[in-house]
Amino acid sequence: MSIVWDFIQYQILGMKWLSELIGAALGALGLDVTTRIWGGVHFFVYDVIKITILLCFLIFIISYIQSYFPPERSKKILGRFHGLGANCVAALLGTVTPFCSCSSIPLFIGFTSAGLPVGVTFSFLISSPMVDLGSLILLMSIFGAKVALIYVAVGLIIAVIGGTLIEKLRMGRYVESFILNAAGADIDAPELAVRDRLAYAYEQMRTTFKKVFPYILIGVGIGAVIHNAIPKDWVMKALGERNPFGVIIATVVGIPMYADIFGTIPVAEALWYKGAQLGVILSFMMAVTTLSLPSMIMLRKAIKPKLLALFVAICAIGIIAIGYLFNAIQPLII
Repeated sequence: MSIVWDFIQYQILGMKWLSELIGAALGALGLDVTTRIWGGVHFFVYDVIKITILLCFLIFIISYIQSYFPPERSKKILGRFHGLGANCVAALLGTVTPFCSCSSIPLFIGFTSAGLPVGVTFSFLISSPMVDLGSLILLMSIFGAKVALIYVAVGLIIAVIGGTLIEKLRMGRYVESFILNAAGADIDAPELAVRDRLAYAYEQMRTTFKKVFPYILIGVGIGAVIHNAIPKDWVMKALGERNPFGVIIATVVGIPMYADIFGTIPVAEALWYKGAQLGVILSFMMAVTTLSLPSMIMLRKAIKPKLLALFVAICAIGIIAIGYLFNAIQPLII
């Protein structure tokens, strides 16, 4: 069984065969991939192709699943649950929605306008960029199934706790009035044929690819520099086990950036190969995808500063806690 899973992780998800093929092609051209420059070229070409293939495949599959959960239907599903159960369902729905927080915020606004409890909608907002299905597959391709599954589990826990805390503190009064007073239309989602769902999935794949591909190039470029130009000792000193503040540094550095999971993966991969701790890497990824500055500016249009500050604090504390947790259990799961 372990042989089968290793094949899935390294050859199908990790595409090591592609790395070997590109290395052989560069070698055939007389280029030495063990040097810093051509090693960087090898990393760049391999990761761009690998992430593009995974990106298109994952977006198509997830978008097809999303076609069964349009906002109207999701609102009805959430409306059937109350209390902690509603927060759990909202967090789970977040796993089959868009890949970054900027894309999730319009759905959050729609759910809140429809009259759903603000704590429930925040559970959705936290989980959507942090623990989508894309992150599960991509993390499996680098760190393995144990890391990916634990990451998703703790991410869902943070989403549920965060939304529940916001509800218990009665923070709904800090949602902007134009959202609370909006009249949510109760429109039944049309039943789509398989052909329509496939067309929707293809269009979502095409649109999302065009939007995120520049960030993939940027992320892979940064990853290539880290992988081949920055000495391993530097990374180990700043983000390795010798620095107890590595998780906090990674979280703070990640917040001002904007990218989705596909843009952060090559950076995470390069940091991993350079010796950064697992929790540090995951904290960086979560900070970028969940608390990016552009998404916070967009969210500020919908909620008041006190609620925004609480949301950021919940996410930041949760991200840092997850980082230290993974640092502690790294020897057990890697």
